Amino acid sequence: MLEGILIGLQTALSFQNLMVVIGGCLIGTFIGMLPGLGPMSIIAIMIPVAITMGDPSAALILLAGVYYGAIFGGSTSSILLNAPGVAGTVASSFDGYPMARQGKAGKALTIAAIASFAGGTIGAILLMIFAPMLSSVALLFHSAEYFALMVVGLSAIAAFAGPGQVTKALMMTVLGLIMATVGEGALFNLPRFTAGIMDLQSGFGFITLAMAMFALPEAIFLVLKPKNLGEDGGDIKNLRISRAEAKAIAPVIGRQSVQGFFIGVLPGAGATIASFLGYAVERNIAPKAEQEEFGKGSIKGLAAPESANNAACTGSFVPLLTLGIPGSGTTAILLGALIALNVTPGPRLMVDEPQIFWAVIMSMFIGNLVLLILNLPLIPYIAKLLAIPRNYLIPFILFFTLMGAYIGQNNATELLLLVGFGVCGIALKFANYPLPPLLIGFILGGMMEDNFSRSMQLYGGPSFIFERPMTLVLLLVAACLILLPTLRARRGKKA
Repeated sequence: MLEGILIGLQTALSFQNLMVVIGGCLIGTFIGMLPGLGPMSIIAIMIPVAITMGDPSAALILLAGVYYGAIFGGSTSSILLNAPGVAGTVASSFDGYPMARQGKAGKALTIAAIASFAGGTIGAILLMIFAPMLSSVALLFHSAEYFALMVVGLSAIAAFAGPGQVTKALMMTVLGLIMATVGEGALFNLPRFTAGIMDLQSGFGFITLAMAMFALPEAIFLVLKPKNLGEDGGDIKNLRISRAEAKAIAPVIGRQSVQGFFIGVLPGAGATIASFLGYAVERNIAPKAEQEEFGKGSIKGLAAPESANNAACTGSFVPLLTLGIPGSGTTAILLGALIALNVTPGPRLMVDEPQIFWAVIMSMFIGNLVLLILNLPLIPYIAKLLAIPRNYLIPFILFFTLMGAYIGQNNATELLLLVGFGVCGIALKFANYPLPPLLIGFILGGMMEDNFSRSMQLYGGPSFIFERPMTLVLLLVAACLILLPTLRARRGKKA
């Protein structure tokens, strides 16, 4: 391993590769800030550029830099505009946006930058140490375990339900699961619930739904709400985190970086599940007084998903590089780029191409440092988005909402769906229904259905739950995540 680290450092610290890391991080950060233009889009665009570079190490370092740069920068639109264009940054808006509306935009962006840096760096250290070992663990997961993992992700609904809202959160989760069934399933090439509309055969787009549930209602509410003094802008220069705040978020960042990395290792899990679970776990283990702050501007509620999703991005390189298994749509595009570069990922990559394997890992340390150095000085200027007068800010939000929805599917039907879902989102928000559970159900519903159907076919029924111990353990963990808040609420009433 030490020999590999030295080879990786020598390759990553060459002048060309340093420029490639900086360029990839810059491109990824700015693309991640734009709602609707996620890492998948920009990596697909950058593949021809990477292939023409000739050097597989430099090409992969560029694409990896774009990937974690986009996740790093993706929190900006979530925090400032409540418009998460990437699934992995949805959870960051739950507490980041309320902080921004309270005049703490600079502090929120600082916490996000530090948590992202720590998550990415800790993830890179764990990747360096555990990659060979974890590749064999990932092979133990089959359809049954993936189904159970999705159930664990859905159990996070308890974390997003306010006092007395568990039933509403459950209803919204079921609605999200129902919406995920629209279109063709992975096992059946038959359209379902499309009403004969060809554009719905691939189902509803995530970006369209995310924009409709978060950004569009926010723009309408800005129109309806009277402007309060100091509501917009806030103290942009206040970027400092107090010693007490640093002490509060340090263990959160540590826990969620480790948890996020190991979730990212599992093919099919990724940054989205890692961020939701990170948020859920931290809310459930927080003292009762702090639990009520989640969703209203909690620094722990922002630090948890930010560190988890960046660590999960690093962890997703384990199955990609050591098994050749893409764990998400983004790593599937990276796999295609590797094949186009005549590099065969798998267990032999560390032996046959050590300079590529270790150069990518070493470039992650450099890239995360570059991202921190680039982002922290820019925070006062980024946060000035909130100082834009409301009559300019609302059209700005609406423009990026419409553009993000259209670019996501390249289909004008998405704009009609965006408006329809947006009206429903506004009505649900007025009725005080929590919207995050709907998005969780939608994101995880498709993957859960596919893995459940495959497991039922392989085992001839639901017996796989008891025949596979790991599946049973994960389902018990999900049950605990659901029951724990209920038990705490009952204890609180008795007290």
